[in-house]
Amino acid sequence: MRLSAKGDPLETIKATVPWEEFRATIEAVTETKREERKSNAGRKPYDTILKFKIVVLQSLYNLSDERTEFLIRDRLSFMRFLDLGLEDAVPDATTIWLFREALAEAGLMVCRSGCACRVGENCSTRLFRR
Repeated sequence: MRLSAKGDPLETIKATVPWEEFRATIEAVTETKREERKSNAGRKPYDTILKFKIVVLQSLYNLSDERTEFLIRDRLSFMRFLDLGLEDAVPDATTIWLFREALAEAGLMVCRSGCACRVGENCSTRLFRR
């Protein structure tokens, strides 16, 4: 694809970061346990890694929640990074905000420098070089 030939940086990040290694830690602090849910009705929750990648995009490009939602729908490079097709559902701005707030409440954050860490600690878990 032409984006790949031009050196899409998101493609490099997507391929080098071990995304699944973050799943258990993030789900432990952001996901509602089945027994705590009021009902099983409603839309199926978005994947944890999808939401985490969205927060990474926000930190890399300094985007608001609303702008992030728009750009995910608009940019092919963002869709490829997130493994989304043109017709796939995209988390709305409120969902993005709630997820980021849940991470922050648990003391987790993604920095613009490209690391994921606990608030107050040195960023030692570097996701990628910027």
